[in-house]
Amino acid sequence: MKKAVLMIFLFIGVVQLAQSQIQGGIKAGINYNSDSFSDVKNDALSGAKSKTGFHAGAWLRINLPVTDLYLRPELVYTQLSNEVSYEPAGFTAKTTTYDFQKIDIPVLVGFKFLKVAHVFGGPSFQYILDSDFNIEDLKQVDSDGFSVGVQFGAGIELGKLGFDVRWERALSDTEATFVDSNVGNVNFDTRVNQIILGLSYRF
Repeated sequence: MKKAVLMIFLFIGVVQLAQSQIQGGIKAGINYNSDSFSDVKNDALSGAKSKTGFHAGAWLRINLPVTDLYLRPELVYTQLSNEVSYEPAGFTAKTTTYDFQKIDIPVLVGFKFLKVAHVFGGPSFQYILDSDFNIEDLKQVDSDGFSVGVQFGAGIELGKLGFDVRWERALSDTEATFVDSNVGNVNFDTRVNQIILGLSYRF
């Protein structure tokens, strides 16, 4: 009987510990296709219509025992705009904007300090779902959709609400091909560097 009671209390303790170590929630925010925060400021003041997007998704935070470190995997849908410039032989140079949608899976390691602040970094695995050009004579015909990047950032958490700022750098080559009626196939790199502003809610 004593062993049974002990096992019950031990089980309850393990469940409570697991619940305290794992948290989760939802997130959303704005993405800027940019290499620096100063570029983001200039783009935002000018409207930034061709270089902005948004994201939404879910996250988990697994607190690592005995440390202030945590592991934070995320599953995020992102839509972003970008530009491609190219010059067909004998024709005027062209610039086309295109929107693309992707799934991002960041796997971040973070450090908590001052009770409300944290910094983090880690790889981000990405898969391009679709992209659309805004010039009628262009048709996307092929895309290598998988790429790997890295994210670094910092944020604060006040109660159940959190806010963070991230810089994302693309690492792997990702190419897409579209057809121009004057030059045929045009290859271009779909990698983008981003500044990401995010708002999260913890359940």
